[in-house]
Amino acid sequence: MECRSIQSLASSSTRPKYDVFVSFRGEDVRNTFADHLFAAFRRNGIVAFRDDRNLMQGQHISTELVQAIEGSQVLIVIFSKNYATSSWCLQELAKMLDCSNTITEPNLLPIFYDVTPSEVRKQTGDYGKALAEHEERFKDNSKMVQQWRESLLQVSNLSGWEIRNKQENGEIEKIVKRVRSKLGCNLLSVDGLVGMQSRVEQLENLIDFNSNNEVRVVGVCGMGGIGKSTLAKVVYDRNLHKYGAHCFVDDISKVFRGVGLLSLQKQLVCQITNGEIQDIYNHYQAESLIKTMLRCQKALIVLDNADDVDQLENLGVTRDCLYPGSRIVVTSRDQHVLNSFGLDETYKVQLLNDDEAHQLFCEKAFDDNIIISCEEISREYKKLTDLALEYAQGLPLAIKVLGSYLRSRDISVWRSALDRLKNNPKKEIADVLQLSFDGLEPLEKEIFLDIACFFNHQVDWHVEDMLYCRGLHPKIGISVLIDKSLITINERDNIRMHDLLQELGRRIVRQSAPNEPWKWSRIWCKEDFQRIMFGNTVIDDVKAVQLMERYDERNMTLRAETLSRMRRLEFLRIESVSFSGSINSISSELRYLEWEEYPFTYFPSCCKLSKLVNLVLQNSNIKQLWDGTMCLDNLKELNLSDSENLVKPPNLSQAPNLERLFVRRCRKLKHIHPSTGDLRKLVVLDLSGCTSLTSFPVTVFGISSLEEVNLSGCSRLFGGKELENGSESSIQCQSTVWSTFKRLKLRLPFHFFNYSKSRYNHVFHLWRLSLARLSCVGNNIVRVPDFINKLPRLRVLMLDNCKRLMYVDEFPLPLPLPYPAAERTKLVKRGHLRLWNCPKILEKERLSGMGSSWMREYIKVHNESTDRVAIVIPGSGVPIPRWFKDQNKGADNSIWIESFPNVNDNNWIGIALCAKIVLQFAQTHLIFILFYDQMGNGNLLHFVELGKEEDARSEMVLLCLFYFSRQRLIQGLKQHDLDGSRFQFKVDVAGYLEVKKWGMRVVLNQDME
Repeated sequence: MECRSIQSLASSSTRPKYDVFVSFRGEDVRNTFADHLFAAFRRNGIVAFRDDRNLMQGQHISTELVQAIEGSQVLIVIFSKNYATSSWCLQELAKMLDCSNTITEPNLLPIFYDVTPSEVRKQTGDYGKALAEHEERFKDNSKMVQQWRESLLQVSNLSGWEIRNKQENGEIEKIVKRVRSKLGCNLLSVDGLVGMQSRVEQLENLIDFNSNNEVRVVGVCGMGGIGKSTLAKVVYDRNLHKYGAHCFVDDISKVFRGVGLLSLQKQLVCQITNGEIQDIYNHYQAESLIKTMLRCQKALIVLDNADDVDQLENLGVTRDCLYPGSRIVVTSRDQHVLNSFGLDETYKVQLLNDDEAHQLFCEKAFDDNIIISCEEISREYKKLTDLALEYAQGLPLAIKVLGSYLRSRDISVWRSALDRLKNNPKKEIADVLQLSFDGLEPLEKEIFLDIACFFNHQVDWHVEDMLYCRGLHPKIGISVLIDKSLITINERDNIRMHDLLQELGRRIVRQSAPNEPWKWSRIWCKEDFQRIMFGNTVIDDVKAVQLMERYDERNMTLRAETLSRMRRLEFLRIESVSFSGSINSISSELRYLEWEEYPFTYFPSCCKLSKLVNLVLQNSNIKQLWDGTMCLDNLKELNLSDSENLVKPPNLSQAPNLERLFVRRCRKLKHIHPSTGDLRKLVVLDLSGCTSLTSFPVTVFGISSLEEVNLSGCSRLFGGKELENGSESSIQCQSTVWSTFKRLKLRLPFHFFNYSKSRYNHVFHLWRLSLARLSCVGNNIVRVPDFINKLPRLRVLMLDNCKRLMYVDEFPLPLPLPYPAAERTKLVKRGHLRLWNCPKILEKERLSGMGSSWMREYIKVHNESTDRVAIVIPGSGVPIPRWFKDQNKGADNSIWIESFPNVNDNNWIGIALCAKIVLQFAQTHLIFILFYDQMGNGNLLHFVELGKEEDARSEMVLLCLFYFSRQRLIQGLKQHDLDGSRFQFKVDVAGYLEVKKWGMRVVLNQDME
């Protein structure tokens, strides 16, 4: 950022000093009408200039009056009988008219107290006499008197109020309402609230101030310090003039817990009645008054910072007691509180974007007249500004506190302050964030701390699995944290916690015993683990350890024996960290163990791991997991994948609850232990890539719970060797086998399909009839075999990385399923065809037509059950199929829908897309397809994972065809008019994606006939 950029952003607009300036003749109205008017202004929070109260002694009154007029937003003149006799009043009038003429929105309002507009306009009667005297008195300055005459003429023609013969109180109410309206129009920005305008407009659209037929209740939700209260106050100030009653109750939760419900109700009554009722003695009297007053007039009520629905319900302000057209706005950190109160809409306050954060920080951190002459210092300020903004992460409170703290301090102080923030945040920030943590239940606090220490930015389902193993009930716990704005789930299903909240959680753990990490509940930093290593004492406080680092950061080797000293360890997760020594034992409290690249050849057999739920030892050096058996009553997942030295399979006879067994790419493993066939709760068995595997317990196929078996890449299996335990009697009960195969996802080595003479052929025939998913990834076929076209239930076909594949004659024709509706929906909810990285494929244009036809047929056959279809095929030189009517060149990787069908129109069933995209690879590649409505609310519709082979080209052209049902598109979106919606293609950080061309079609019922 250039020096002048800092200066320009630091300059701030001049704020008006007063809301209203009133010009009046004191002897006529000071103690009567003017006094009543000023009192009404005070009751309504309007700051009005009054010359006999606000001027300091000894100051020259004319200069102060000029400054007061120039510093006021609304100007009022009270014309009374003797007003024109005062040359001072006439000078004020001329100055007020001059100021009013310089702005686009007229702000000068006349009040005709005991004179008529005609008398002032024509300058007759008392006004004519007074002006004649002025002309005689100021003979030498006739231009000044003429200016006064013109000012009287112009102002008397403005719209105002004629008070004579009317009730003064009623007219004063009208004047106050008009002033509030004027002030509301001028409150387009608030000092220091950068980016507020767009947020105000969005919230006002949800509140819908123009509708007078209904009561609307709108919530404002967001994390602490994000600006909920300020936003609500700005909207309140801009619109309260439209309501007969209005009230802003500040910080409900604090007042409720401090002085109680009655104090809140008194505040409500006092504001609604402008202070006329103050004697309230009990809750019931207050509730009755509130309901009586709100039943007969439109009201705008803002209830700020509620953290319990009881606080809102006990106030007595409910939807059914309000007059039509009234509005209630509630701010809270807790979405659940808002939902329980019964909302029409919720506005989620977003963090400031980079530009807004930068502007706000510069306004707070730099003086208006800052001069930075040295270019080197300017660059240093820019660097430190970026560090401050990285720390604040768009949180307005943090940006303002940091900027104000650093203001007017030199560069060395900036460096020191920002270094200190890493471990010692500013108290003003920490206190606000701490409130959110303090409001959590004990289990929710544990989940918060686990996410802060271990799981930030990780995928939600995996985090849930790990928290479940910890016994923390993650479904409800994560939901509560989301409701309380402590975490979010992004479009890629990753849990996101703001960096300041993450630091809060870690600081809470560290503060339990500063500088003594062996007394902390959690360890997440290898430097802290190293401090624990040097000692022989038992460690009882550490319950969870996670040590993870990148391959290029391996600069420290830790001692494994330290883990044996942690007697109450429940959670251990290690990835890419070097260890030496040995593990003789490990905590019997352990519930979750994941150790990437486990360095030892055996697992300690003397351990008692009856509480262990997950054991993940991928890429390990294990040869044999343990001798004999081990009691693993609670084990649900065992993963030994990529353990190249594994030669002896584990005996799992004492793991009765095992559900998922992964032994992928263990290339020295030759057989599977027979106990695997006795795992009656097994759901997934994955042995893919075990190239030496020659025997397999066929009893696995009799497990009724089994849903998926993957034997792809097991090239020696079924190759003439018999299946283990393969007597005829073991598979005679075809009804049991059929019930398993009917829903089983089975992946086999490709040569199996020609293995027709096996005595198990009748079982495999049943499998072919039921096959729903077929993965032939990485096979050396040249032509897709004919048998694939005879798989009537096939809904997923994957032919990726078939480097020799040249011909695809046809795709299998989708057929109706003879199952009940619920089971049918589960089976055909998604349809997939994939042929990427097949460089020798021929007849690509014909292939795209086949894909389009298969999509249409799949939708037609499975219309009621399908929510999406995805097809990925080679796209180089292939046009968009003509079935996609609207075709355009790519632009910012988005597909805009200018005219979207109404969501309630049952004639359309979904939308089909076709996009030709160019990909540049790094490693594993993810393509995300998102749908945004016109308000920017988004849903993740689908993602495609393309795992890169080593010899895959760095750039690839693909043709992607997608179909999304109407329900899939509109889920979670509240906009009924979706014109201006868009689909957007995104790619993970590892690569580059560009949409070259796209087509779209709204799929109608008649298209399926």
